[in-house]
Amino acid sequence: MNDILPKKPSRIQTRNRRLILDAALEVFSRDGYGGATLDAIAKGAGLSKPNLLYYFDGKTEIYVTLLSQLLETWLDPLIELDAKGDPVEELLNYVRHKLDMALELPLESKLFAGEILQGAPRITAHLTDDLKPLFDRKCKVIQTWIDAGHLAQIDPAHLIFSIWSTTQHYADFGAQTSVLLGTEDPAKRAHAHLEQMFRKLLQPVNQ
Repeated sequence: MNDILPKKPSRIQTRNRRLILDAALEVFSRDGYGGATLDAIAKGAGLSKPNLLYYFDGKTEIYVTLLSQLLETWLDPLIELDAKGDPVEELLNYVRHKLDMALELPLESKLFAGEILQGAPRITAHLTDDLKPLFDRKCKVIQTWIDAGHLAQIDPAHLIFSIWSTTQHYADFGAQTSVLLGTEDPAKRAHAHLEQMFRKLLQPVNQ
């Protein structure tokens, strides 16, 4: 007996799911998980609440779907860190990618930060099963570069934490930076500053 393949969603179904997820991103990043409602998400998507519930079982499924998709996107730059590349340039490229993502995807960054601040109750499995093994592998790559004398003597784990905190600041604290910088676009100066700072931190003393 042949296996029955799952039916491919129609163009309208795909569009409606995308509308729901886009609206939910706006609502969750603004109101948090506790403050978000299905009514607000449905209104933002331009759909009725019953229509929304045709695609998702409820608020939690929408939220977890968003976070799962976000984690895949968020981890890509770290996955691309190449052990065979130039250590300093690989890490600076990672800084650039993370800053670009923070500037281009501020709502996604706020959604993720909000979940972490709550203790990551809905994505603990993702952090354990996906992020932790990747994080450990990349820390080993960085430590190998350090042991070979290609990088300064730094702590690989805390280097990655520093990259995350300095780049995602521009998304998670965007309201603050916009007030302090006024109409200035932070992208150019932020890229230049972070590259200068991390290049000095990473460069071996004898170079």
